[in-house]
Amino acid sequence: MKNKIKGLSVFIMSIALVSVLGGCSKSEKKKIVIKGSTTVLPITQKAAEAYQKINKNVSISIEGSGSGNGIRALIEGNCDIANASRAMKSKEKRKASSKGIMAKEIVVALDMIVPVVHPTNKIGNLTLDQLKAIYEGKVTNWKEVGGDNENIVVVSRDTSSGTYEVWHKLVMKKQEVKKNSLLQASNGAVLTTVAKNKKAIGYVGYGYLNNSIKPLTVNGIQGTISNGKSKTYPISRDLYMYVNRHKLNKETQGFIDFILGSQGQRLVKETGFIPR
Repeated sequence: MKNKIKGLSVFIMSIALVSVLGGCSKSEKKKIVIKGSTTVLPITQKAAEAYQKINKNVSISIEGSGSGNGIRALIEGNCDIANASRAMKSKEKRKASSKGIMAKEIVVALDMIVPVVHPTNKIGNLTLDQLKAIYEGKVTNWKEVGGDNENIVVVSRDTSSGTYEVWHKLVMKKQEVKKNSLLQASNGAVLTTVAKNKKAIGYVGYGYLNNSIKPLTVNGIQGTISNGKSKTYPISRDLYMYVNRHKLNKETQGFIDFILGSQGQRLVKETGFIPR
């Protein structure tokens, strides 16, 4: 009888030990927090899904809130990786440095910002000068650029967006977008707005193009992977991830290495963006 009780005790202890160990393995799952650009978001989501399949002990949390917000989160220590569709500004680097953060810049992909209109719009090309004039409000009717006699509805990104920052620099030459523009918080929101309005014009990252809208050529140059890679296309850019060199753990480094490797860059292309 004592032997039976002893055996039962050992069995119960074994179950408890397995339970505790199982609980430990779950609690020890390493978390990578990523915040920032909605443009880099699809790349990050696809890469994270693939990476977690081969690294079961890693959990990746992703939030798309704009490049500026992502960089701010990195500076404040609220994320491991800041996604950005524009380069970090000097003032952001200074602020990071003042908090003891050494920001490391990593180019993970290439992109183009493509102006888009409703599929029924007969316009197929606009020059950089025409785009600037439309977004400044100097050109307000489609007939002024060869289209129908319809008012132009300007759709833009909000100022926390890296896409807005690049558009502001390369197209607007740092002039402000007209005040009554429809400001959107993401590439997806721009697409939805333009797809529902025959008079609208917007701009999105190359990887977001779909059949709901019509992409325009710029200066007669089409937004293609080859033109983006060579940066022949006038509104081309790099896409970034920023990390803090002082707090770069092996899990975060492993995820970045994965994206920069052959499988990760293949996923970049599958997502619709341009491998670096």
